[in-house]
Amino acid sequence: MDKILVVDDDLGIQKQLKWSFTGYEVIFAEDRASTIAQLRRHEPKVVTLDLGLPPDPTNASEGLATLEEILALAPQTKVIVVTGNNDKKNALKAINLGAYDFYQKPIDSDTIQILVSRAINLFDLEKENRHLAAVAPSMDRILGQSEGILVASRKAERIAQTDISTLLLGESGTGKEVFARSIHEHSLRKDKPFVAINCASIPENLLESELFGYEKGAFTGANKTTPGKIESAQNGTLFLDEIGDMPIGLQAKMLRFLQERVIERVGGRNEIPVDIRVICATHRDVSAMVADETFREDLFYRVGEISIMIPPLRERDNDVILLAKTFLAQYNEEFKTKIKGFSDSAILAMQQHKWPGNIRELQNKLKSAVIMAEGNQIQADDLSLMVKDAEPSLTTLNLREVREHAESRAIRNAYLVSEKNMSKTAELLGVTRPTLYALIDKYHLDDIKTGV
Repeated sequence: MDKILVVDDDLGIQKQLKWSFTGYEVIFAEDRASTIAQLRRHEPKVVTLDLGLPPDPTNASEGLATLEEILALAPQTKVIVVTGNNDKKNALKAINLGAYDFYQKPIDSDTIQILVSRAINLFDLEKENRHLAAVAPSMDRILGQSEGILVASRKAERIAQTDISTLLLGESGTGKEVFARSIHEHSLRKDKPFVAINCASIPENLLESELFGYEKGAFTGANKTTPGKIESAQNGTLFLDEIGDMPIGLQAKMLRFLQERVIERVGGRNEIPVDIRVICATHRDVSAMVADETFREDLFYRVGEISIMIPPLRERDNDVILLAKTFLAQYNEEFKTKIKGFSDSAILAMQQHKWPGNIRELQNKLKSAVIMAEGNQIQADDLSLMVKDAEPSLTTLNLREVREHAESRAIRNAYLVSEKNMSKTAELLGVTRPTLYALIDKYHLDDIKTGV
């Protein structure tokens, strides 16, 4: 059972919060000394801290000192400071010191339960990410704990030290090059070059010479012999991004290289042996292109000895928050800003947004938000995102609504992870098929019921 430490010298408030936090183990402290003792003994995930503590209950100095000591001893603990109605100044000071959030009296059970629930979820998310980083440091470039990204990451980790040709599939902006670089960095070729080329960004008449190089005099302007990208990757890794856009005429020459591991420069006659690993990526449906005869079937099987599907951001659940916090730290350093985090409205807006541009879109919105934000937290407006009315507002949430939205989201996520297989969906959720169908009917998830 998750533990919450309530720090308040008012027995009435203690009793009220005890009954508010049903489903948690609630521990109490009334001053700084007892707070630190309880913190060391119980290691709670969340602390609610009244800033007006003895011996100076009319001032926030003792509460702020207690906050600093809590964070020094347990920096991962989420501290929610509780203040009086007219004490916003000290509440903001507490946020600047590292508090997770603040709440102004009088206590409203539903609202503070939501704050605590969010804090515990964030604590668990960060803990899991630290665990994953510890047990699987080889994929340190790849952030996330959603099922889809974990499956892709484990697959990448297993093939990293082989030379098997790999095809990375996924929408634009999902991080295919990040996967490719991560595979290279943890392969036996990590100390050799990683050479990337985007097949869609180079005109068709230039792509061949960019890949294979050319001999002096091969065409007008070829004033000297120039190695191509393939030669430049010797003993390392060649990353062919958007290979689905490679011209059909060039695909035959690429196939020969992959089969024979030799190349001929444009205008040349000598075969040049090349020892490289090849990783390809595309956002296109290559299987459909093979059926349409716009992509060679034999090349498809050659580049895709193993395929890894990278899920879009909209299917990665709370990974968007983890990624946002990581990018925020990067941009704070880049732009010399000191943004502390995200408001509840910003978090809710990011969770609701469909992210058609995936991680690239998230990066762009965060970069502008860090520059434009006026306070020490990023708001939904800073991200140019809106909180949709379809989601319950933060001020009207109640436990029933929270449960309905959480269960609906869990069902949808499990349905996608299990590739729309109802038996696997039920198994992932830990319920029987009849229970799953009952939940689908209860929450009117008609798109799942019809298999859309």
